This record gives sequence, C-alpha cells and structure tokens, in this order.
Amino acid sequence: MPAEQASLPAPPSPRTERGTAGAGTRRWSGRLAVLRTTLTERPISLYAASVLRIGYGLLYLAFLLREFPHRHEIWGPGSPWTPALAAQLFEQTGWSSILLLSDSRAYFEFCYGLAVLTSALFMLGWRTRAMSVLFAVVVASFHARAILMTDGGDNLMLLMAVYLCFTACGRRWSLDARRRRLRAPANGDGCPAADADAAGLLPQLGAARRLLVTVSHNCGLFVIAAQVCLLYGSAGLYKVQGGFWADGTALHYVVNLDLFRPWPALSAMVDERWLFVAVAGYLTVLLQVALPFVLFGRFKYPVLVMLLGMHLGIAVLMGLPLFSGAMIVADAVFLPDRFYRALGERGRRAVRRAALGSGKASSRADGSLVPPQAGPAG
Repeated sequence: MPAEQASLPAPPSPRTERGTAGAGTRRWSGRLAVLRTTLTERPISLYAASVLRIGYGLLYLAFLLREFPHRHEIWGPGSPWTPALAAQLFEQTGWSSILLLSDSRAYFEFCYGLAVLTSALFMLGWRTRAMSVLFAVVVASFHARAILMTDGGDNLMLLMAVYLCFTACGRRWSLDARRRRLRAPANGDGCPAADADAAGLLPQLGAARRLLVTVSHNCGLFVIAAQVCLLYGSAGLYKVQGGFWADGTALHYVVNLDLFRPWPALSAMVDERWLFVAVAGYLTVLLQVALPFVLFGRFKYPVLVMLLGMHLGIAVLMGLPLFSGAMIVADAVFLPDRFYRALGERGRRAVRRAALGSGKASSRADGSLVPPQAGPAG
C-alpha cells in the first residue's frame, strides 16, 4: 500500500493552479493586444484594396459598355421587366433603385451615363471616398432593376462594392494618391503629412479620425476575406453533397448545357477527355474546400494559381466572364502587399527599359539621316 501511494501523482497545489490560470489569462490578453494593434495601428493591405477597387471598377465599366446596345431591353423603361413589376418586387424584398425615380428615357440615359462615369472615376481613384459610395449606389440600383437577368457575378460585385466603401482603397495606385504626393512629402505610412494634420487646430479629432479610418479599413478587408472564404467553403461543401460531383460526372453535364455553351465545338472537345473532366471536378471541390484552411501557409499560392485557372476555364467554357472576373479580383485580397510592390517595381522597370530602347532606336534613326561631315581642309 505505501508503494502504491508513492506511485500516485501528487495533487496540484493551489499555487500551481493559480499559475496555470494566470498563464492562460496572459496568453489571451496578449492575443487580444496583438489583435487590437493590428486593427488600430496602421491600415493593412493597402495595395490589395486598391487592386479590388481597380478590378471591380474596370469590370463594371466593361460590363456597362458591353451592354450599351442592349441597355433599354435590360434596364430601360421599355424593358420586359417593367418598372411596375420591379416596384412590386421591391415591396416584397425591400430593394430600391434610382432608375425607378422617373419613367423618362432621358432620365434613364442620364443614369446610364452617370454609371459609366462613376465606374471610370472609381477605377482611377478620383475622390475615392465619395466615388466608392456612389459606385455602390450605382451597382445596387442596376442590380435591383434587373435582378432576374443576371449571371451571379454581379451578386458578388454588389457585396464588394458595399464593403469597399469602408476601406481606404484610394491610398495606392490612384489619382488621389498622386495628388497627395504632389502636394506634400509623404510620411512613413505613405500618406501625406498634410493628411496627418487634417484636424488642424483640433489634433485630438484628427487622431480620432485616423483611428476610425484605420479600423474601418482593416475591418472591411477582414470582412471581404471572410466573405470569399465563406463563398468558396460553402460552394465546396454543397458540391460534396451531390452525387454527380462524387462520381466525377458533374462537369460532363455542365459542358453539355446549351445555356452555358458559347463554344459548342470546344465544349465537345473537352467532354471527350473523360479523365480530364473527372479530375477537374474533384480538383474543383478540393480547392474550394481547402482555401479557407491554407490562407496562413505557403500552400495558398499554388491554390490561388489553380483557382485562377479554374475561373479562366469557367469564363471561356461557360461564357461567364463577369462572374469569373469578379472571383479572380476577390482572390487578390489574399496576396500580400510585398507582392504588389514587387509587381509595380517590375512594371516600372519594364516601362523604363521600353522607353530607353525606343529612345536609342530613335536616336539611331536620326543619326542615319545626318550625312557624314568632311574633315577640315589640310
């Protein structure tokens, strides 16, 4: 009996339990401090936010220009989905649209021109804070006016347009950033020193404003990343429940739908490669389910590259360029700023080399036109 008692572990003392609880409390307080610092100290992923602004502004501008010949049939007063039907739907859904404020054709043309101009200015980053709000209003209005005539890409674009209103998406690669650089030297965060003293005689209000902008921007980007993860994860888990995705035949039926066959010969050629179709189906499910779990490791880069290929395939095979473009732009939120800085630096080097090469070529061309000069008479 004494030997058995000796082999039993000694019960933890109250001091040990208090020490363990204190270590856990300190660990959680440290994590909360890191989270608070991340949210409040400085805006994160400014280049990624700018890529989202440029991408969605360019996509919607291209969409409006592409549908310009069909604008009256889709959104105009003479559309089969009449303003009266749209108003009845709004009563049930709670939506609204600036396009329904008047039945005048001239008013519709004004709204369409405003939408094109807003998309262009938002893409260029001119008065980005105001343009982001106006861009969200435009996207929501056009989406609500013809909600039954879309392909799914504008659903994501609408969400991103609303989220981008809360971000500082004009701090990089924009006309606003260029204007600030020309007005005053930049401080350490890349923002003009004049902006740091925006409050003037009220420095506390200026500090509160910067804090609010930083927190709003960081939370907006976190929500965008969470939205993309939720979209991919739910799509992948939904596919897992389907029998066609389980046996690898889902893409066979997709490429044989007449509604999504812009290139019938190409779809038929892909469908003949049954092994490729099965592997692509399984890989699609795997990538969508895996993305939320690989974001904090190196595996996210090959996953993002494969997702890029998947969306390009959807754009070509199924004729859904707007949806694919919206997803590709959304994936850009997961790339770090150092990637975009390196990309911008390489772009500038390429432009300088091209300019230098054209300058040398022009100088050689000019020199060949000059006749040789005779030396001085001896």
